[in-house]
Amino acid sequence: MNITIRKMRYEDTKQVQSIAKTTWNATYEGIIPLEVQKNFLKLNYSDESMKLRIERSIVYVAEVEGKVVGFANYSIVRDGGKVELAAIYLYPEFQGNGIGTALIQQAVKELIGIKEIYINVEKDNKIGMNFYGAKGFEIIKESDVEFDGHTLKQVRMVKKV
Repeated sequence: MNITIRKMRYEDTKQVQSIAKTTWNATYEGIIPLEVQKNFLKLNYSDESMKLRIERSIVYVAEVEGKVVGFANYSIVRDGGKVELAAIYLYPEFQGNGIGTALIQQAVKELIGIKEIYINVEKDNKIGMNFYGAKGFEIIKESDVEFDGHTLKQVRMVKKV
């Protein structure tokens, strides 16, 4: 499988929105109510929100045979080399092929001064928890978080690079 990782462009917006919706629905079925998912996706993946992501953060997309199949959204590097991985999603049929790993490796390679990557994961998201654990992320905190009227079991993780 030929994987290309590059910075997101405005013209990738529809594909990234589709990946977010498809992946959220598949990942959080039975964990987060569908109505809560719809509200989150509408707010965080609107055209305007996507424009702001591109302008204010770092978004990489993963292409396979010219088709965008995944993305990762990082904050800019903050004091002490800390970076927040706000989102990393792949179409379910492309998971397990090293694409998520490539999206993390690209950030480690390109983001100057990066020392730690932080992420928040829903504890019942077994795919995410297994992925991050396999990539060397360690749990530093667990908490209940109110999320649009739904309580999430959130896990805070960090990876030192």
